Amino acid sequence: MADEIFTVAEVAQLLKVAEKTVYTMAQNAELPCFKVRGQWRFRRQDLDTWMASQVAGAAASAEPAPKSKTTARKGGRQ
Repeated sequence: MADEIFTVAEVAQLLKVAEKTVYTMAQNAELPCFKVRGQWRFRRQDLDTWMASQVAGAAASAEPAPKSKTTARKGGRQ
C-alpha cells in the first residue's frame, strides 16, 4: 500500500513503546500525525522520515563536542 495509515496501537508496536507514550508524543507534536474524528492517525511515510531524522540527530549528538579554549587558572578555578 503506497499511503499506509497507522493507528496509535500500530505505531506503539512499530516504535516498541507504550500506547500512552505515542498519545503523549502526538499531543506534544513530537510525532507527525493528524486526527480523524478525534482519533490519532500516522502516515507510514511521515514516520519513516521522522525516524530517519531521529537517527541522524542521535548520530550528530554522539560526535564529541569541540574542546573549549579556556585555560585553567592557578588554584584549580577556571
